[in-house]
Amino acid sequence: MKIAVPPIKCQGIKTKLVPWIRAIIPDNFTGKWIEPFMGSGVVAYNVRPEKAVLCDSNPHLIEFYNSVKSGRITSDLVRDFLRAEGEKLKKDGQDYYYEVRQRFNDDNDPLDFLFLNRSCFNGMIRFNKKGGFNVPFCRKPRRFEQAYITKIVNQVSSVQTLLNYHDFEFECQDFETTVINASDNDIIYCDPPYIGRYADYYNGWDEKHEIRLNELLSKSGSRFILSTWHSNDYRKNTYLNTIWSKFNTLTREHFYHIGGFEKNRNPMLEALVTNFKAVYVEKSNNKAEQLPLFEM
Repeated sequence: MKIAVPPIKCQGIKTKLVPWIRAIIPDNFTGKWIEPFMGSGVVAYNVRPEKAVLCDSNPHLIEFYNSVKSGRITSDLVRDFLRAEGEKLKKDGQDYYYEVRQRFNDDNDPLDFLFLNRSCFNGMIRFNKKGGFNVPFCRKPRRFEQAYITKIVNQVSSVQTLLNYHDFEFECQDFETTVINASDNDIIYCDPPYIGRYADYYNGWDEKHEIRLNELLSKSGSRFILSTWHSNDYRKNTYLNTIWSKFNTLTREHFYHIGGFEKNRNPMLEALVTNFKAVYVEKSNNKAEQLPLFEM
């Protein structure tokens, strides 16, 4: 099954890990798919549950997708907008990028958010302590050529179609509220900022938050899947052997292309932590093949 790529990019996007995550979802899942840390939304858009509640602390992300859901943003509107803004970017280069960035920080228009996300340095989402988007320009004035615009338009169209046939809610709220409101029939998929790695997505993430998330998931009656990092060539995620040790952990190598410096774009062992026994089976040449699981 081809992976649907969302129109908003972000660091740590799980596009290449979607088949792995999707494959461990229990067959008897009939509840809501709940995400306290929506991020790009790529996992939910490919799991395609009948009902989903996607939440994030970043109000601009939630506003963008609620605008798509309501029809205020359409694929046709995105095409016209990016064509017009792309021409201005081609003419004035980084000066126009920073003009749009200031405009967005003043007015918070979701189309400007899309423009910045697809023309900023390395597709990052980062805000300063005052809530201002502060990622620099990607230094590509001709960023919005026709092929690139078409790619983004198709991604918006795919989300539009999904939202027309599935019951998706988008809420700007903290992860505590989201987890507490989940029911026993739901699955909570958590992809928080990685402890010890990403702290500037929209607001900070530290040990206090990691421990609180652990407490809430431990008390919840819902099944959960937590995405986090296990290790890289330099260090390990020590929390997997402490607060998360009572749960099941699966690992798989993943290469990150998004990073401020090339030296940071290295392979990393990803981890999925679950409170249910997960079995991963991947199809190869139309046959089911049992792959080795690395359980801690």
